[in-house]
Amino acid sequence: MNVKKLNRILESMKNHNIPQMIISDPTSIFYLTGKWIIPGERLLALYLNINGNHKIIINELFPQEEDLGIEIVWYNDIQDGVEILSKFIEKDKAIGIDKTWPSKFLLRLQELGGGSKFVNGSLIVDYVRMIKDEEEIALLKESSRRNDLVMEELIPWVGRGFTEKELNAKVREIYKKYGINQVSFDPITAYGKGAADPHHITDDSKGKYGDCVVLDIGGIYKNYASDMTRTVFIGEISERQKEIYDIVLQANLRGIAAAKPGNRMCDVDLAARGYIEEKGYGKYFTHRTGHSCGLEDHEFGDVSSINKDIIKPGQCFSIEPGIYLPQEEIGIRIEDLVIITENGCDVLNQYTKDIIIVPEDK
Repeated sequence: MNVKKLNRILESMKNHNIPQMIISDPTSIFYLTGKWIIPGERLLALYLNINGNHKIIINELFPQEEDLGIEIVWYNDIQDGVEILSKFIEKDKAIGIDKTWPSKFLLRLQELGGGSKFVNGSLIVDYVRMIKDEEEIALLKESSRRNDLVMEELIPWVGRGFTEKELNAKVREIYKKYGINQVSFDPITAYGKGAADPHHITDDSKGKYGDCVVLDIGGIYKNYASDMTRTVFIGEISERQKEIYDIVLQANLRGIAAAKPGNRMCDVDLAARGYIEEKGYGKYFTHRTGHSCGLEDHEFGDVSSINKDIIKPGQCFSIEPGIYLPQEEIGIRIEDLVIITENGCDVLNQYTKDIIIVPEDK
């Protein structure tokens, strides 16, 4: 058990008057224990109490050879894991429940009277996980460094006649060369019409001369995600495409400039979105400006117009404005991850944002 991380959660529980809590999300359990346990449909529950007596309830199908730094309570498939868990709960006190806990377990705990009040405890963990420590920051930086190298190697393949699906497979192949065996999300490798659809599903389309190509990729390095987007062009770039590209790039840079302690997450969104609106393309920027990143590519805490949370050092999030014009088959997105520092932010993606025209290889 990571004592520093655990103490931050326990302190937050005290501040929010939540004396006990159940954490079931395998990612959050890894965050605290350094051990991945993927239980499938079976119960997995980390029970925390501000007075101690922490337990983790695990099915015997998942033996643990390493010391997790916490008492393990085992159960098997013919036992009621929730009933076993309920024996450790202080039933006259409120209990925080993880947002990912299946209702079949929560309803059973309620039947057993496992707490005087049930509240959403996820924000406790979410806000603690949002602020990365030095080790996490180092891993996020290295993950993005490798992602830059993958992007650099990927881009020349855009003009070689691959379908979107084939280019998607090429991304995964390149990642393995850099010690990354798992992608953060299904890579987006979209040509022309597909690039102009932010919800596009990779298909068998091939790029053609003059297409813009959106490449949105990320991998997992030592459990930490990377995520970046670059938009490149096959053969040539039209004046219209260049106009849109320059607007999106300026919006990206303005968002980065606003990403600093004391500002709000919505201020970053406004800096990027406001510029796109000023240029007359507001209705074509159809998604939020970004999302938090860490053990998962999309973590709690988005960069949107409604998120008023104050930005703090240690946060990691994306800044990814875009403009999508389906009628013209133009879609441009530029994305970087940033880490918030004491005075501003470090941009994790160093790969160029200059316009790149990829020769068409016939």
